[in-house]
Amino acid sequence: MAGEAYMGQLLAHPLLTKAVTSGVLAGCSDAIAQKIAGAKKLQLRRLLLITVIVEQLTASPLNNLLFMVYYGLVVEGRPYEQVKSKIKNNYANIQLTSWKFRPIVSWINYEYVPLQHRVLFASSVASCWAVFLNLKAARSSSLPATSKNA
Repeated sequence: MAGEAYMGQLLAHPLLTKAVTSGVLAGCSDAIAQKIAGAKKLQLRRLLLITVIVEQLTASPLNNLLFMVYYGLVVEGRPYEQVKSKIKNNYANIQLTSWKFRPIVSWINYEYVPLQHRVLFASSVASCWAVFLNLKAARSSSLPATSKNA
């Protein structure tokens, strides 16, 4: 039953499923390593750090890339080549900003937010990040349009 559910998720959402699987396995392997090393109590901050790193190296780049593709193709209605060029010009800056912002948010969420409020907190921050991405995309969209009319 669990194997079928996993395979269903893997088929429907291959990258996300692999990212989550990788994070869970990294956390489990670190917990086992801590126990083998003789730790009396798990170092949850170390597990948290691994979780944040895996999340930022897998889900974050993919989410930002997919947003840029969607926004360019669907929202702006640009041709693929223009979207590709826009991604080439803006993706690195957006991803670096994400890597400065999201790990701090994740750390606050895992360290200070009570378990029952973590989804609400993460969703609220995700909404703010979406506003940032939309503003960034709209601003970069208006720049080329202005220069064409000049």
